[in-house]
Amino acid sequence: MDTLHDCAIVGGGIGGLTAAVYLARFRRRFVLLDGDTSRARWIPRSRNHPAFPGGVTGDELLSRLRDQLAGYGARPVLDRVERIAREADGAFRLLRASGAETRARTLVLATGVSDVEPPIADAFEAVKAGLVRHCPICDAYEMIDRRLAVLGRGDHCVGEALFLRTYTPGIVALTNGAPLGCADAGRARLEAAGIRLVEAAIESIARAAGETGVVVRLADGAEIRVDALYSAMGMRPHSGLAADLGIPLAEDGRIPADPHQRTAADGVWAVGDVVTGLNQLGVAMAQGEIAATDVHNRLRRDEW
Repeated sequence: MDTLHDCAIVGGGIGGLTAAVYLARFRRRFVLLDGDTSRARWIPRSRNHPAFPGGVTGDELLSRLRDQLAGYGARPVLDRVERIAREADGAFRLLRASGAETRARTLVLATGVSDVEPPIADAFEAVKAGLVRHCPICDAYEMIDRRLAVLGRGDHCVGEALFLRTYTPGIVALTNGAPLGCADAGRARLEAAGIRLVEAAIESIARAAGETGVVVRLADGAEIRVDALYSAMGMRPHSGLAADLGIPLAEDGRIPADPHQRTAADGVWAVGDVVTGLNQLGVAMAQGEIAATDVHNRLRRDEW
């Protein structure tokens, strides 16, 4: 515990691993603490990530990054960070679930987010099978002319349904017994786009026989069968550690960062989905690269 690392990276997803690869190449003494909650593990196959014409699974991309990091003599430490405190000398003390502690001069938060899953059994397996989806930016192209449902409320639900309308006319918007919950203009836009709105309560959501789609059973006994269900129910940012450090959060609960990925707290950077902005693999990688380079330059200035 007496070791003072140059940097501690919290989170072993795409952004955190990329930052680690760069810090390893900068020959920095760092530790990557991975709570094994990366959202990338849920990705069945991403076909919009550059340089992978046939697509790449989230597990494969994580594995490749870990292998690359191992080539520089470093590996993630599987442990969850529960609390971070700043010491009198400005260093950070990280208290871990295992009871161990880590000290570091700088900090990169790559803690990610969790999607709010629809009420379906085995949600992880349903997502891995491509039956439940969260990111039309990522995979709407693969849904051209397919039957789709969008589950959610408010402007987010309307916006996602209209986004998908570019790819297919077969869309139904589900609110699970609640009013749509946005201005009349939103309801009118759905109607104008030919998107069916169903505000009835949902009794169950299940995979169709043979995993060929999803069956939504309504409380009134009706059934809606679609090829895939998009969840527009939002996400939960893992930004509690940032809040504990006094970093003001954005309205969506995520961490604001400047173009260098610096947060409002001195010596703290943030990367990946937990940062306000576009949730994409390439974006998380770029943010990891930017943050690690800025950390290295900051440390060099301090050392000089």
